[in-house]
Amino acid sequence: MSVRDPGLFTPASVTWQAHGDPMMWVAGIRALYLQALHPRAVRAVIENSDFREDAWGRLRRTADFVGTTTYGTTEAAERAGARVRRIHDTLRATDPDTGRTYRIDEPELLLWVHCAEIDSYVHVLCRSGYPLSDALADRYVAEHRESARLVGLDPAGVPGSRAELAAYFASVRPSLAAGADAREIDDFLRRPGVHPLLLPARALLWPHVARLAYAALPPWAHALYGRPAPPPATVTRRLRLTGAALRTVPARVRWQLPPKHILRATARLGPGSRPDPRRLEP
Repeated sequence: MSVRDPGLFTPASVTWQAHGDPMMWVAGIRALYLQALHPRAVRAVIENSDFREDAWGRLRRTADFVGTTTYGTTEAAERAGARVRRIHDTLRATDPDTGRTYRIDEPELLLWVHCAEIDSYVHVLCRSGYPLSDALADRYVAEHRESARLVGLDPAGVPGSRAELAAYFASVRPSLAAGADAREIDDFLRRPGVHPLLLPARALLWPHVARLAYAALPPWAHALYGRPAPPPATVTRRLRLTGAALRTVPARVRWQLPPKHILRATARLGPGSRPDPRRLEP
């Protein structure tokens, strides 16, 4: 494989540009809130994850997977997908209603996790002022049929536009609920465990991030959790203010944070490959 291999998502993709935005972190927390509303999906997390003891490790691994599949070589992305499929193949969970054991890589569950992530990414980016036109947002959703393939889904059965995403959520909503497992995730996300030295930073920064991610959920998700959120116009204003503030941090400073996928990609492909929303076609 050539060292100049652009990977699965090339610099010409919406994904390549958008995933360099700092609001992806807020979007990731929104995705966790949304994913927890599927009783069988969240039960799989509760039974197979040490998220309370290794919360930051789990977040880093997720960010590493997204970074590798976005900015890594084709070989690295395929390897990351194969690793996720191998892990999922070994894991089982217990249905909270029937008591039956099920595989956590059932297509229904993989599709829910995928759609919650992609909906959160595109929703937060657009609402926080990232320059995505309607056409570009649909291109972004369609591009992620490729990431769905990596975790074991048939791309043909995965939503390829925001309208298809909305139809999917409408179809699955009757099966969603905020049971005990979802409320455990909610409680954890409001006060995640951290090293004692990081407690001041958690107290200063995390409440804003968690509240903003929760507020960015759709109203029906707030209704399920039973916790109100500010009016949509207020949430949009806060998302825009947060996005504007985070985007004042120079990109090359942000990209120094581990695991430095973007810096490695630009070293591989040249400075013209640096993520920049100005490179997106209208």
